[in-house]
Amino acid sequence: MSVWDDLVGQDRVQEQLGAAAQDADALVTAVSSGERVPPGSRMTHAWLFTGPPGSGRSTAARAFAAALQCTSPDRALVGGAPGCGFCDGCHTSLVGTHADVEVVRTDLLSIGVKETRELVRRAQLSPAVGRWQVIILEDADRLTEGAGNVLLKAVEEPAPRTVWLLCAPSLEDVLPTIRSRCRHLTLRTPPVDAVADVLIRRDGIDPERAASAARATQGHIGRARRLATDEKARARRAAVLKLPLRVDDIGGCLKAAQELIDTAAEDAKQVAEEVDVKETEDMKTALGAVAGGRMPRGTAGVMKELEDKQKRRRTRTQRDSLDLALTDLTGFYRDVLALQLGSQIALSNVDVQDALDRIARSSTPERTLRRIEAVIACRRALDRNVAPLLAVEAMTMALRAG
Repeated sequence: MSVWDDLVGQDRVQEQLGAAAQDADALVTAVSSGERVPPGSRMTHAWLFTGPPGSGRSTAARAFAAALQCTSPDRALVGGAPGCGFCDGCHTSLVGTHADVEVVRTDLLSIGVKETRELVRRAQLSPAVGRWQVIILEDADRLTEGAGNVLLKAVEEPAPRTVWLLCAPSLEDVLPTIRSRCRHLTLRTPPVDAVADVLIRRDGIDPERAASAARATQGHIGRARRLATDEKARARRAAVLKLPLRVDDIGGCLKAAQELIDTAAEDAKQVAEEVDVKETEDMKTALGAVAGGRMPRGTAGVMKELEDKQKRRRTRTQRDSLDLALTDLTGFYRDVLALQLGSQIALSNVDVQDALDRIARSSTPERTLRRIEAVIACRRALDRNVAPLLAVEAMTMALRAG
């Protein structure tokens, strides 16, 4: 098993990263032995991975980090390609325990200046045990403008053995000054068949369920895995796909909108119950809470900061849950449009074929397009921090009007 096995349907990207890892290996070996650095290296200090959700941006970045840290003595015998997947460097990089691979992800709305400065400070250090100091920023699109400017300096003047791996949905989501200093790799949405094969081969999922999940999520690996393994996720999706049949009158529109918001809030509450309580208790213990839960003097500010962070995380979780529901809704109307136009493309939601046929017969392609535009407008409104209930109610009313 190599480090690239989880990188589904990205042969071109895998080839480029494999070549860069090979050159990086030669570069480190040359420097360590005092030899001349090979010319024309395909390795560089900053990379930007872009692609649609589910394409495997962070997976590609982690695999590349593992290949850079590969220490297998046999790599020269396998075409000179690092990334065996078995050595200590590969294994610890993939599971997130390598001392020189920092993976940064956030469940908050943004990444601020304070966190970015800490990353930049770490980037100046030499590798402790590995061949490179690798920093993976999974949500580079969430950097605030100030944080982006802090990061720019580190990308412009990198330490000799530091590599930045940035991930974002598109080039436009990253500051022009940063993306111009990175080597850009574009990932595509993996084929549905390839995603189903991974679910069967790596997760032991029943072939029929794996195929259904991959088809329903249109190649989004993470969502497909969750849909195939989580009964609650399947129930939430089924409820969302019933929404187009419930907007026949104003009362139905408002009720459907409220239920969608309530479901997203429940998701956020569930995450909070799993994470917040333990996080709060750990913080209290670290600050020296005494019997009865009383906190030492001078710690109120720290606890308030933690509460604010948890509140922002709940907001982000609710937004993500809503966005997932809206993605499923867009897929539903896309299938309706395909039926109305007589397209031969595969439908994503064959499990609700009756609902698709009913909406397709009672509407027109023009009205379906307007409904898709209403869902997209709702997603944009949520991105602009419009009150979620207001945005979703406006969408359901637009779906009714067509």
